[in-house]
Amino acid sequence: MTDAYGDELAVVTVTYSPGETLERFITTLSEATTRPVRVVLADNGSTDGAPEAAAAAHEHVSLVPTGGNLGYGSGANRGVAELGREYGWVVVANPDLEWGPGSLDTLLEATERWPRAGAFGPLITERSGVVYPSAREVPSLGKGIGHGVLGKLWPANPWTRAYQQSAADISERVAGWLSGSCLLLRRAAFDSVDGFDPRYFMYFEDVDLGERLGRAGWQNVYVPSARVMHIQGVSTAKASSAMLAAHHDSAYRYISDRHQGAQWAPVRAAVKAGLSVRLKLQSR
Repeated sequence: MTDAYGDELAVVTVTYSPGETLERFITTLSEATTRPVRVVLADNGSTDGAPEAAAAAHEHVSLVPTGGNLGYGSGANRGVAELGREYGWVVVANPDLEWGPGSLDTLLEATERWPRAGAFGPLITERSGVVYPSAREVPSLGKGIGHGVLGKLWPANPWTRAYQQSAADISERVAGWLSGSCLLLRRAAFDSVDGFDPRYFMYFEDVDLGERLGRAGWQNVYVPSARVMHIQGVSTAKASSAMLAAHHDSAYRYISDRHQGAQWAPVRAAVKAGLSVRLKLQSR
């Protein structure tokens, strides 16, 4: 399978009225790699004209309308499907991202050290410079509940600390999953698990992908020597209540998918009720 694709590089970003950040994404990308790169804008129904303007201004950028707001994972799948087989390396990244100089080349160099890795993720900082915990372990039921319930009230709780591995361990290593805000994917690996699960509209699609890659025998590798900055919430801020609801829906889907059968019915019911209460409290 690894010989089925060429060695060319493409970047897919899902756009939904991304505003000015998209131009910054494209211009800083030119400093992130010395390789030629094709950029695909998988557009989920933008109304601000930014994707159209970017495609018109840059020869290496193409616009691919998805036909509606498909969500993040499905939009990314649509963008990847646009690529020919010469593209064996695909980056899926948010459009409100700024690339550090040489960051993409650094990720590509790591692929030679980790031939069994299917996904590579950089160190991600917020605008303030704080490191975002982008390389985490696959959440167990107990750690997931502990983090979900106490993460906001008591950020230093042991369940959150264990789950958010990269906040404490800034070293190149295998992780359970990597943040979907910036992923370098070996396309053969991505295809082997059928890409992102389209049932996740927003959130947890990256957790699910990382876990399925691991189950298929691939590794998820954190490469903190590559750095990017994520200006979070540019598109989702326009529909914050809807995104909050989507987060809770995806959390329930992730947990319920992994705890099937009658014996888990009480647990699923309790999780669903707990998430409903949490959503109401956060919505206030």
